Amino acid sequence: MYNILCVKHGEKYSSDYVNILYNMCRRHCTLDFRFLCFTDNHQGLKKEIIYKKLPSNLTGWWAKLFIFSKEADLTGISLYLDLDVVISNNIDKLFTYKPNDWLIIRDFLRTQRPTWDRYNSSVIRFNQNQFNHMYKHFYKNYNSITRKFRGDQDYIWDFTKQKTPAKFFPDEWIKSWKWEIRSNKEWAPGGTIGNRTFKTIENVVPPKDCCITVFHGDPNPENCKDPFVVDNWR
Repeated sequence: MYNILCVKHGEKYSSDYVNILYNMCRRHCTLDFRFLCFTDNHQGLKKEIIYKKLPSNLTGWWAKLFIFSKEADLTGISLYLDLDVVISNNIDKLFTYKPNDWLIIRDFLRTQRPTWDRYNSSVIRFNQNQFNHMYKHFYKNYNSITRKFRGDQDYIWDFTKQKTPAKFFPDEWIKSWKWEIRSNKEWAPGGTIGNRTFKTIENVVPPKDCCITVFHGDPNPENCKDPFVVDNWR
């Protein structure tokens, strides 16, 4: 069984982000999959989306760790996607590539440090119950972990790097829109963090092998007016 997962917690992203992610997956995945949203509020989600309740004591990006728990009740292979991604080509290969390994993105600091081996957790693939022990450790040590690490991806890297390090998806398949596709990275004047957009509109497209572009930080896809993004984030 193939699962595509997302997490929506709080008010940062509306239900539109979940629905649009579902639409993009339907357009660009030919495998038979279930689409699940782990959330504290399922209002506004399309009826085709399976929703599961998040624990009330997990907040922000830390809620993402729940997907690894036994309580998430996942069977088969799961592909997790952040809500702020744009899918533009077939993603079947994200399920079939290195099927016996767990995979993640090589963090986008790779653009500045070619040998960088940290994780970006915008796209993750794993097998059922593969990391329940990590979730149990996280849940038991929640306060100390959330103080020590800047976010979920730093904790995941630290926990797995010795005994169960991830394999990386090919860099060419998943790219940063801001750092690897666009040329101009200047912000339009007057914006605030979380709502900024680019100063210019660029009519650029990702390389043909790229199937997902990631919108880490600003801007969110809805605030990016580049024609390729407008055409595909729907």
